[in-house]
Amino acid sequence: MRSTPDSVLQPSDEVAEALASGAPVVALESTIISHGLPQPRNLEVARELEGVVRAAGAVPATIAVLDGVPRIGLNEVELERIAGESGLRKLGQRDLPVAAALKASGATTVSATSFLAARAGIRVFATGGLGGVHRGWTEDQDESADLDTLARTRITVVCAGVKSILDVPATLQRLETRGVTVAGFRTDTFPGFYLHSSGLPIDWRIESPDEAAAIMRGQDALGGQETALIVANPVPEDQQLDPELHDRVLAEALAAAEREGVKGQAITPFLLSYLVDGTAGASLEANLAAVRGNTALAAQIARCWARS
Repeated sequence: MRSTPDSVLQPSDEVAEALASGAPVVALESTIISHGLPQPRNLEVARELEGVVRAAGAVPATIAVLDGVPRIGLNEVELERIAGESGLRKLGQRDLPVAAALKASGATTVSATSFLAARAGIRVFATGGLGGVHRGWTEDQDESADLDTLARTRITVVCAGVKSILDVPATLQRLETRGVTVAGFRTDTFPGFYLHSSGLPIDWRIESPDEAAAIMRGQDALGGQETALIVANPVPEDQQLDPELHDRVLAEALAAAEREGVKGQAITPFLLSYLVDGTAGASLEANLAAVRGNTALAAQIARCWARS
């Protein structure tokens, strides 16, 4: 049921041993470390998330590309490099061959992390929120590469929905069209990233990590298109961003982006930065609360899956 890493990838000794023995492993992305948080908190959070995985009885595999080599699990020196080195690229799946050829270093996004994790034989991946269809997509055709990768990669992604700056209804529709299963973890509505709920219904609800692992077994038994499973895990209500504050600042951010002509790849970091500033850091804290919860749940799912 599980594959082994190939020569293109370089797993850490700990991850290689876990994969060989069938122990539970959880993939973690590195973009949040290099691009999502200020120093030195980014390194503290990276260590904390790996600790959350270990506390739940699984092995963390933070993924990045260093000097052109995809690393599946980072040691302390490599983690410090991702947290502190300037000029690191943000690498999606399409960038991986270029980074390898040019021996470039970079942090991996959801698309690159999903691809590399699945290639290494890791089935469960924890992140904050997915990319998706951008607002105004009918005009600009702006859509995250995450969606395409998830439509052809057999991995389970535990997340708090998609970033609320996006067109969430259009993103859910696109996931349905591409055959990506979405299951709410103890919720009947799709999470709103910073918010406990987006208010949009989802078709399937699960109550336990065992049920997530059962769906994964069903995917493999039935075969067909190699699509992902999204386990949508909402941030706790007492840790979410105040909904009124969120809506007000997001409206201001969208207006500012329109005024300044910010589009394309620049729009997401612009809006997220505006939200952090406009909420006095509260959006960042809600994001981190979501990531912690997703990481803990992913480790539990990985343990259930390892028992398969």
